[in-house]
Amino acid sequence: MKFNQYYLDCLSHASYLIGDETTGRAVVVDPQRDVSEYVADAKELGMTIDLVIETHFHADFLSGHLELAKATGARIVYSSVAKPEFDYLPVEDGERYCLGEVQLEFRHTPGHTPESLSIVLYEHAGDTVPYGVLTGDTLFIGDVGRPDLLASIGFTREELADKLYDSLHGKLMTLPDTTRVYPAHGAGSACGKNLSTDLWSTMGEQRKTNYALRAPDKATFMELVTEGQPPAPGYFVYDAILNRKDRDLLDEAEMPQPMTYDEVRAAMESGAMLVDGRSPEEFALGYLRGAVNIGLEGRYAEFAGSVVKPDVDIILMTEPGLELEGKNRLARIGFDRVVGYLAEPYQVMFTHRDDVEVASRLTSNALGERMADVPELQIVDVRNPGEAAAGMIAGAVNIPIGQLPDRIDELDRRRPTVVYCAGGYRSSIAASLLRRRGFADVSDVLGGYGAWEDAIQNA
Repeated sequence: MKFNQYYLDCLSHASYLIGDETTGRAVVVDPQRDVSEYVADAKELGMTIDLVIETHFHADFLSGHLELAKATGARIVYSSVAKPEFDYLPVEDGERYCLGEVQLEFRHTPGHTPESLSIVLYEHAGDTVPYGVLTGDTLFIGDVGRPDLLASIGFTREELADKLYDSLHGKLMTLPDTTRVYPAHGAGSACGKNLSTDLWSTMGEQRKTNYALRAPDKATFMELVTEGQPPAPGYFVYDAILNRKDRDLLDEAEMPQPMTYDEVRAAMESGAMLVDGRSPEEFALGYLRGAVNIGLEGRYAEFAGSVVKPDVDIILMTEPGLELEGKNRLARIGFDRVVGYLAEPYQVMFTHRDDVEVASRLTSNALGERMADVPELQIVDVRNPGEAAAGMIAGAVNIPIGQLPDRIDELDRRRPTVVYCAGGYRSSIAASLLRRRGFADVSDVLGGYGAWEDAIQNA
């Protein structure tokens, strides 16, 4: 058996290629949208990809099942409960698929979504103890899939939490302790609240350490898994719906179109958003008026999907040579309305210096002085509620970054404003968004709440 795990840090997303060396047949599970790596690896291994298996309709990324099926001729597999709008192979609960020696057993495990399934993997046809189980978003390392993401499209979190408990106890916890657990996500994903940095575990270890599996009864379990979940990024429902549809395919080698300064400004006046993918430090030194800073080195697509609407045209500004990366990373969440990129950005800023602004970033000491000198100072904490519950700067209001676009009117544009997060990445996004929306005096905090805490303790 060949077993490859692929991990995409910027989306905390795990996908898998499983192959049988005796037959040269393989499957890919939960692929990212840019699929060239799976195709290349299968070719290198001398294997043919038979199936593209989706554990459910993902909400946090646009999956690559259509791209991979087109590239390889593979069939797309979903649970028989799913009803996608394209040709697919439905599998029933308990159904098996043989790659040769390697055997796959499909188990319906609804809860995170109604159509969720898990894949029990046997290395040899005669094995009674599985090699592992691919759990999708049903069971994570340290957590379970949140049951509240589909509340806006007809399913209550209580209904799905009830199903999730039954799936875990009736379908997954029946597996032997030695069974390896391979989930679709790790730490940082908004699909749960307590995901581990570990990329795999065993059923025995999860039985002992996973808070949700240790719940003494269903009622306690339902209470535990429905409370304290982080706000879902705004694009989640969009992707959950789009993953069901027959849509346009991504050409991951196609460059976005270069645009002049005048073309960029005309597009922005028509409603397009200029997304500046440089680091917060570079952005602060000089940026084009109206740009929103979402750094490529961070969770770029996730936060773009949190502050940009799916129906908005996007213009990229990046360090030269990173334009294709920016386009493809946005495509991973289905944001395909990249109309182009600003060509020669530094030359443009030099030529149009009257249109370049500098961002204010405060040290913790400078923030303390500002708080003392400016009684009307408005302080905004853009971290998630769970982070804010552990401590906030006095007088701050908590508006998570993903909620900020829809809650901006809760803030006063006339007041001097300071935003902060945990370290400075999200606050740069938020500050640039506020400036774009008419806030004249906005700063963010270098080092975020961590730096503020250190300054208080060392004072």
